[in-house]
Amino acid sequence: MQNALVVIPARLEASRLPGKPLADIGGKPMIVRVLEQAQNARLGRVVVACDHKDIARAVENHGGEAVLTRTDHQSGSDRIHEATNLVDPNGNHQIVLNLQGDVPLIAPEAIRAAFTPLADPAVDIGTIMTEIRDPRFRDDPSFVKAVATPNGNGAFRALYFTRATAPTGDGPLYQHIGVYAYRRHALDRFVSLKPSPLEIREKLEQLRALEAGMRIDISAIDSAPMDVNTPEDLERARAAIAGQS
Repeated sequence: MQNALVVIPARLEASRLPGKPLADIGGKPMIVRVLEQAQNARLGRVVVACDHKDIARAVENHGGEAVLTRTDHQSGSDRIHEATNLVDPNGNHQIVLNLQGDVPLIAPEAIRAAFTPLADPAVDIGTIMTEIRDPRFRDDPSFVKAVATPNGNGAFRALYFTRATAPTGDGPLYQHIGVYAYRRHALDRFVSLKPSPLEIREKLEQLRALEAGMRIDISAIDSAPMDVNTPEDLERARAAIAGQS
């Protein structure tokens, strides 16, 4: 994985939490907290792909690397694709990880776990999931379920992703966590594809890859990282960081 490039997409405006990347958490902007966790994963170069100079300035003031991207991207995948071509036009990095900019408490081990499936050359995209242990969340459509089968190498092969409660029957349910490690050619192909029927129906971008015949494998991790989408989430993240001091 020495040629890995970790790209963190960050958009200034968010409907539920305006200015989210710059929200202060324990004396540092949230985007810097995510940047530091990505650096701690020690996978290679880390770049923040942002749409506003204030985010870039915050990253650079803390010693990080940022690149300004277009403001009209429809998804984080489109933003990381543009950023990857801007910072690495010669293709030196053949694996690109998309790490969301709103997970300031994600463990470096969870970031590394997304890369593990790519040890198999047949895998196009690696990602992560965790078992849903709280019964309240089994039927919650905001908890995206990964329907997957063991691949024989310690990970799982993704068969489907859904907001429904699936699969049925006895056994665990798994929450998918949106961290993706792409082979460079897989990322190029993915962003060239039009939104697919099931993607549109479920509102899950990763279904586009499965519908196109791309292979996604998944590592299971112990717990889901806290994401920050609301003022209440932000207060919980601040309390968690304060508890680490």
